[in-house]
Amino acid sequence: MLIVFLLIAALGLMYVKWWPYYHKALTAADTHSIGSSILGKPAAHTGTPTWNDAVDYAETYFKSVWKAAVLGILLGSLLQVLIPVSWLLRLFGKSNFASVLCGGLVSLPGMMCSCCAAPIAAGMRRKNASAGAALAFWIGNPLLNPATLVFMAFVLSWKFVVLRVVFGVLLTFGIGYIANRLMRGHESELQPGLLSSGVSAPEPASAPFWSRWMSSLGSMLLHVVPAYLIAVLVLGAIKVWLFPVSFGPAVVMILLFAIAGTLFVIPTAAEIPIIQSFLAAGVAIGPATALLVTLPAVSLPSLLMLSRAFPRKILLLVLGTVITIGIACGFIGELWI
Repeated sequence: MLIVFLLIAALGLMYVKWWPYYHKALTAADTHSIGSSILGKPAAHTGTPTWNDAVDYAETYFKSVWKAAVLGILLGSLLQVLIPVSWLLRLFGKSNFASVLCGGLVSLPGMMCSCCAAPIAAGMRRKNASAGAALAFWIGNPLLNPATLVFMAFVLSWKFVVLRVVFGVLLTFGIGYIANRLMRGHESELQPGLLSSGVSAPEPASAPFWSRWMSSLGSMLLHVVPAYLIAVLVLGAIKVWLFPVSFGPAVVMILLFAIAGTLFVIPTAAEIPIIQSFLAAGVAIGPATALLVTLPAVSLPSLLMLSRAFPRKILLLVLGTVITIGIACGFIGELWI
């Protein structure tokens, strides 16, 4: 069963991620661009949120991510029925740094955005992976994405890549380590599926495969998709408020962009053309580099998608840490780049 899961994952990632990103890397090397900003042209003045803004952004966003989103939900559900519990517990089940390290390393081939990686992280938790391992997998997917680093080197500069790697490693493994320390003694590592976070146990392994998979898939669709859709629409509507070209001194802009970037939702690597467009519009380097880690790391939709998989204190830890690291990245970028 493990071989079947790995084969499905490899074929899916080849089709959705690896092969398209190979061609996108060639384009980035040739044109020093990977497309236009999904936010559109930066505006000098904020407008009023409208339903049309919400629908237009949601349509553009989902056209970009739907294949990866489907793959994430598929893998998240199959993980719960195809991968042996003993194998998962051996790699990801302990509340120590080794499980966090495994979670982060396994994230590298995924190259998914935070929302597409969230169903897999939820599946890991349902099979009793430690909080730290699941968080490292979830955050490492977008932040340590090797393809994004290649695009960034061609489109922005090596300094952006260095900042992304340094702060990406800090976030991925630091949050995972702290989460495991906070959860130590508060979640079972021996009873698969019985999590203190309230995630219900899957059907017994003796049940037919199709029954177990449909149960897993149905539960994931019910608890993940509605929050995902609603949050993307809301953020699409209010994006006119979140990213002003000018809103006071650079310090204020860094704080604003760090918070907005953490909450906003984008496809994989979309932070690159967004940063490129803001710099071209005259936004200071500090606010732009704050987006370097906050935009891809997490988002309001992905946090909502995982609200049943992690205790609230862990999700608040993630939210606060990403904003803080984004602010630090912004100030260092302002001084160095």
